Amino acid sequence: MRSFIRLVIVLAVIGAAGFYWLTIPERIYPSTLPEHEADLANGARLFWAGGCGSCHAKAKATGEEKLKLGGGQELVTPFGTFRVPNISPDTRTGIGGWSKADFVTAMVKGVSPDGRHYYPAFPYTSYQHMRETDLIDLKGFLDGLPAVSNVVGPHDLSFPYTIRRGLGLWKLLYLDGKTFEPDPDVSDEINRGAYLVTGPGHCGECHTPRDFIGGLRMDRWLAGGPAPEGDGFVPNLTPDPSGLGAWSKADIAYALETGFTPDYDTLGGSMTSVQENMAHLPGEDRAAIAAYLKSIPPLPSEKSGK
Repeated sequence: MRSFIRLVIVLAVIGAAGFYWLTIPERIYPSTLPEHEADLANGARLFWAGGCGSCHAKAKATGEEKLKLGGGQELVTPFGTFRVPNISPDTRTGIGGWSKADFVTAMVKGVSPDGRHYYPAFPYTSYQHMRETDLIDLKGFLDGLPAVSNVVGPHDLSFPYTIRRGLGLWKLLYLDGKTFEPDPDVSDEINRGAYLVTGPGHCGECHTPRDFIGGLRMDRWLAGGPAPEGDGFVPNLTPDPSGLGAWSKADIAYALETGFTPDYDTLGGSMTSVQENMAHLPGEDRAAIAAYLKSIPPLPSEKSGK
């Protein structure tokens, strides 16, 4: 019996040590970042492509209000309620005191300046594909926005999701750390659209279904699925008849610019805010997104029963 107890203790220690080692939060260090002066115009472009104001400003904010990123919105999901943080340049309640390395670490590693794992309600699994120079440009733009003093409360999650350290194991499955690499076999326009969709635009976070632990099902990339907040169905964006098959590239680009669909309807729900953000992009970016969406493999919507 004593030998058995010793074995259990040894295995428990080994397991705890393994868990600790596998879940150590990773950081980006200042010495590894490129020497780059922030391009604020590109930062603004990325801000609108990413729709930062849709989550981090007040609910249903429009116009200049979308530039006040004091946080506070609540995202109700099957895992619990996530409260969107303040990312304004306020030094006390926002991210005004963050360094470039802090910001890039949060965006590509999902780790806070104080070394905690962020929950993937913050879509760093998409932002990890962004270029570091683009992230520096985005931070430069955010630093120039209005500072908003607003303390956001903690998330309200059930066990075991309250154990942040466990996210280190989740990241082993869904955070590969790979920056976007252009496909040499497609056009520059399609590559630009692919970058915007997979990186800053994080379109897959809503338009790709998830598995039971919240990871994206890449075999169903952009094929639509249940809304992450559990209310409704997010449309299929692939060129399948159940998705955008009947839409031309011009139709997609026009819908992103104006909100009007080819059948004389309008984009609704959360896409209203997304479209308002996309309208700020140059026309060539919307055209690139359209070209990419028409180039991906068609997949039938699961909602259609096919």
